Amino acid sequence: MKIEIVAEDRLGAQAAARVSVVLREAVRRRGRATVAFSGGSGAASLFAGLADAEVPWPSVDILQVDERVAPPDHPDRNLSGLRAGLLAHVPVPQAHIHPMPVEDPDLEAAAERYAELLRAVTDPDLRLDLVHLGIGTDGHTASLAPGSPLLNADAPPVAMTPLLHGRRRMTLTLPILNAARDALWLVGGAEKATVVRRVVDGDRALPAANVTLRQARLLLDTAAASRLDPMRTTAEPEKT
Repeated sequence: MKIEIVAEDRLGAQAAARVSVVLREAVRRRGRATVAFSGGSGAASLFAGLADAEVPWPSVDILQVDERVAPPDHPDRNLSGLRAGLLAHVPVPQAHIHPMPVEDPDLEAAAERYAELLRAVTDPDLRLDLVHLGIGTDGHTASLAPGSPLLNADAPPVAMTPLLHGRRRMTLTLPILNAARDALWLVGGAEKATVVRRVVDGDRALPAANVTLRQARLLLDTAAASRLDPMRTTAEPEKT
């Protein structure tokens, strides 16, 4: 894992620069790119940066890492922020936008269908080019909570959670997250500093520490990084 620290007001722009590099390279190599976005507090600044970034959007498939079970356009939906912050501003073909089907009455069957969709867009190796993740103050990532049975290595690639902070959720699981070609955590705020240190130290009681992708990048603002050993971090600007 590479750890990078930037000023709070640069966090979204730096994340967008990294995402755009990964997507351009995937399109250059394979003619298409796949990315799964999370919601959370850092997503808005990432989406704002991506709206102005140089990305070959017509060749990109956009998926979700997780989604709350809520009505269409509800503010709790990650899709609402994704649409307003990014999709309304970039030329992604509608057929390349793949929301999680959390309005389906049979949610378990809907999760299985989303897994099949993943196989279709990844040809069918289930390797996304990039997953964008956050870390909760309890150490959850995607919608994988501490103690969840979905943390098992044999979990289905897409699954429904029990109630988590008031809502059930559909989420990608560790087999998908750890199979991705690249991952970017975007974490800001002093309230995350302790959990970030535990994740970096490899505390497997925290779901985020079970994402073991070696090429993953942990992008932090200075407050979130305040408890880390400075020798383990970098402050190198992203090359675009």
